[in-house]
Amino acid sequence: MNYEIVNLKEKTVAGLSAEANLNSPESSGVIGKLWEHFYGGTYASIQGKVNERCIGLYTDYKQDGGYRVMVCCEADTAEQDADTMVIPAGKYAKFIIRGHIVTAVQEFWQKLWEMKLDRSFVCDFEEYQGGDMNNMEIHMYISLK
Repeated sequence: MNYEIVNLKEKTVAGLSAEANLNSPESSGVIGKLWEHFYGGTYASIQGKVNERCIGLYTDYKQDGGYRVMVCCEADTAEQDADTMVIPAGKYAKFIIRGHIVTAVQEFWQKLWEMKLDRSFVCDFEEYQGGDMNNMEIHMYISLK
């Protein structure tokens, strides 16, 4: 998979978060429910959106396969009626994928786990650029050491 190395500035995001685990078949259900609740009202309530893009964020990776997942958008303030977090500034591998919103993302993560990237496991995220659900452009950012 092709990618470029980018240096990002920190971003404040607001949305909904939950704990998940790579080894649990329930994780996809947890993530799906977060997206459902996010679009069911949370997105509309977020103040100071920087843009219209939505983000799927992964952080707090643990040895047992656990991690924190957040469905969010970039906001210019951390004062929200939602969970907030700062995506840290740093070096990221940026991938651009296109395809069906669910299958393209699943295929990307399967391929990524096979790659030999010098990952930091600090914060990884998907930034949905908008458009057709069957042919979405998604920017994937993987934190590097």
